[in-house]
Amino acid sequence: MIQTELPSEFKGINRFAIKAMLYLNGFAHIVIGLALATSIIMFTWLFFVEISAAAHANNLIHGFIHALGTLMLLWSISALISAEIRYLNGSKLEVETFIEVVMVLFLRKLIVLPVQDAKPTLEEVGIWVGGAFLIGVLYILVIRFRKIIPDFKRK
Repeated sequence: MIQTELPSEFKGINRFAIKAMLYLNGFAHIVIGLALATSIIMFTWLFFVEISAAAHANNLIHGFIHALGTLMLLWSISALISAEIRYLNGSKLEVETFIEVVMVLFLRKLIVLPVQDAKPTLEEVGIWVGGAFLIGVLYILVIRFRKIIPDFKRK
């Protein structure tokens, strides 16, 4: 016989354990939110430091592309903060958010690839372009799948 419920003697402990896990999960999400907020401040600061360094080095194009890479990291963190806010307001985490973050990170790499210290090989460029393409296809498939199957949409 398969047991589907806890014995009645454990119901009190079970309720306590669930309540404790809910509080710990809430605390974890507060910590995650604060860490993401801190990273927003740090990436914003880094963006302006990189722009300033580029201006002082008389190398605006190279420096701005690096700063743009930092700005794209800021964009990724912002998307994660938006997802965290929706989660804390009772919504479920959407897979699209994480796919979008990965797409932005691929685009960031493609933007900073030409100005990195070592010249990228054709194979490296191909891997990043192919990866960005596949992530884009995955994003389109997820969006289309949600439109085709309405019950799959989360509320």
